[in-house]
Amino acid sequence: MNRLLILFALCILASLSAKTQQVPYRSILDQLDSNYFAKRSTDPIKIDGVISESTWADAQKAGKFIQNFPTDTMTSSSGQEVMVSYDDRFLYIAAKIYNTVKNQHYVTPSLKRDYRGEANDAFVVTIDPFMDQMNAFSFGVNPYGVQREGLIVNGGVVSEDLSLSWDNKWFSEAKIQEDYWTAEIAIPLNTIRFRSGTNKWLINFYRIDSHNAERSSWSRIPNQYRPISLAYSKPIIFETPIEKKGRNISVIPYLSPGSIRKPISGTDKYNVNSNVSFGGDAKIGIGSSLNLDLTFNPDFSQVEVDNQVTNLDRFEILFPEKRQFFLENGDLFANFGIDGARPFFSRRIGVTRDQSTGQNVQNKIDAGFRLSGKINDRLRMGLLDMKSAAIPSINEPAYNFSVLSLQQRVFARSNLGFIFTNKDAIGVKDFNRVTGLDYNLASKNNVWNGKFFYMKSFDPIKRNDNAAFGSAMFYNKRFFESRQSLYYIGKNFNPEVGYLRRAGFFRFAGYFSPKYYPKKGSINNWGPMFDYDFTVFPKLGVTDYDINLLYNVQYKNYVTLMLRFRKDYTKLTSDFDPTNSGGVKLKANTAYNYYSFICSLSTDQRKKLAAKLGSRSGQYFNGTRVNLDAEVNYRIQPFGSISSVLSFNRLRFPQPYTSKDLILFGPKIDLTFTKSLFLSTLVQYNNQINNINMNVRFQWRFAPASDLFIVYTDNYYADNYLSKGSALVLKATYWFNL
Repeated sequence: MNRLLILFALCILASLSAKTQQVPYRSILDQLDSNYFAKRSTDPIKIDGVISESTWADAQKAGKFIQNFPTDTMTSSSGQEVMVSYDDRFLYIAAKIYNTVKNQHYVTPSLKRDYRGEANDAFVVTIDPFMDQMNAFSFGVNPYGVQREGLIVNGGVVSEDLSLSWDNKWFSEAKIQEDYWTAEIAIPLNTIRFRSGTNKWLINFYRIDSHNAERSSWSRIPNQYRPISLAYSKPIIFETPIEKKGRNISVIPYLSPGSIRKPISGTDKYNVNSNVSFGGDAKIGIGSSLNLDLTFNPDFSQVEVDNQVTNLDRFEILFPEKRQFFLENGDLFANFGIDGARPFFSRRIGVTRDQSTGQNVQNKIDAGFRLSGKINDRLRMGLLDMKSAAIPSINEPAYNFSVLSLQQRVFARSNLGFIFTNKDAIGVKDFNRVTGLDYNLASKNNVWNGKFFYMKSFDPIKRNDNAAFGSAMFYNKRFFESRQSLYYIGKNFNPEVGYLRRAGFFRFAGYFSPKYYPKKGSINNWGPMFDYDFTVFPKLGVTDYDINLLYNVQYKNYVTLMLRFRKDYTKLTSDFDPTNSGGVKLKANTAYNYYSFICSLSTDQRKKLAAKLGSRSGQYFNGTRVNLDAEVNYRIQPFGSISSVLSFNRLRFPQPYTSKDLILFGPKIDLTFTKSLFLSTLVQYNNQINNINMNVRFQWRFAPASDLFIVYTDNYYADNYLSKGSALVLKATYWFNL
């Protein structure tokens, strides 16, 4: 422990000396436009990628971009011109993106919408209509005209703050020329939530340049922050107040015939059930800033399946929400509490657990509504109510789920939030409720981000020690970053509509990481990291901790390398099978010290063949573990990719404990025949859960935000290849604007 303290002190001293280094960039900032003045369009704008209208000739040009990567003290290697205009129905954006070489080879993962990562060329606009620098809309297009749209929450501090699962109706086109490419975008004003009558928003533009391995933006974003960061957006001033006119109502009905085949136990025969379901969603604008989402008999069969993982943890795995209904303003509901303890998790609605088998089963949703958005410039609101159907076969009653959240902006970018969740059984005396308060801190310059939270649950049985409280803070400067958290989860804290890994403990965790930027060479930045995580139960003392020493390197070509030496201590609070596959369990109250070495490598994702590799070897509880994780992708540009994930864990334990080789293998083929015709095939072999899953998904986007899906799913036992059942579903949706 003394050696660890010495290493910790050295890291702090190194970081302090590093922070005294400053890179001048004031002269560059003085050259930049302080804001953008948008004129009304003077002629009809045709969205064809050809910037020929007189509106664009007269528009102000936003052209001087500052690099975000690999540095933040230089202008972009090649130029660009961005123009903005508007009329009563649309916000228009045009961009002319120059290259440093003629006939540049552009990178795109495929022709499928919602691309992300360094493996692309792209132009993106982020729009913050309420100027809170915490929430924004993101619209992007690449040289091939492929769209992506998303929502940015929490100020865009980490990459997970951008959700590309959100979908909406807008228009764009792009054209490739000899030494530049162009893009035209038309965003319906009804797509964006804003206060009608205002003449000022916040906006930023950024581009990804694959040839120069460069990210740059109109408003300078320091290198330590991501280009989605909202703290550095600049004003756009409209010539006349921008207003919403007319009705803002969209109806999205669906029709879905399908067939489900299940084996009859003890025979080689199958039951086949066919049915036709219908339902839909509606989006209704309430004023200019609130949106009412309605759903009736929703069907999520077209949503992409979760990527399976090998679970060597003692706790439930959290998968992200992908269903459209829950996404817009999703942070108003989902971000209360802290990782591992959330009062609301939308995937609790529509899924339940069969208590006799322990398996998750689909739970039909009858109907629901969701009201969310801005009440005024500083107050946001979210209100949700949904009803699930009963499942008599597993004695599951119907439930009503209700959530209310309020978020009041304080100071420049911080906010104070309140949440109330309620789960009521219909016809049975059973309920669960949670109240919570969050103070979310975000400093004006984005250096400090974090939160303080308090939550309390209520149910008929667990009435004491049912609160959770704590804080988490993130400090990020160019040469040093640190994240620290400390919280307590009460033994009887029980958020049934949320997510909870476990309860009854204190946890304090964090890291310190100085960073260094060589002036020459291929390395962009490197640095050591000291990372720790302690769990303490009041009566048991320390039950878990891990201490890590790391070395991180990021190269200028996007390659990243991480080396880690880790020490673990675990005192089991309950019996546990370390393979999580039905072997002999280690006994509760036994303690284990074990050491391991971990490394990971991400290659240049711009290459046609790219990989993300990870490995771990060393001790594991009372045995050993050798692990290899690989994600390999071959890009058949621009028409798709062939990829595969592989997770191999070789677990060895002394008798009588079970030794096992756990294998997860998931090849996937993504084909994009056009920008509106897609086919994906995913096969997942997972011997830990004895399952082989195949999912084939065909999508035809025959009109904006309107699709035809054909989805085939099949599951087999991995040991004998007998069928567990299959389903074939056709689903058609159409987006009507009324």
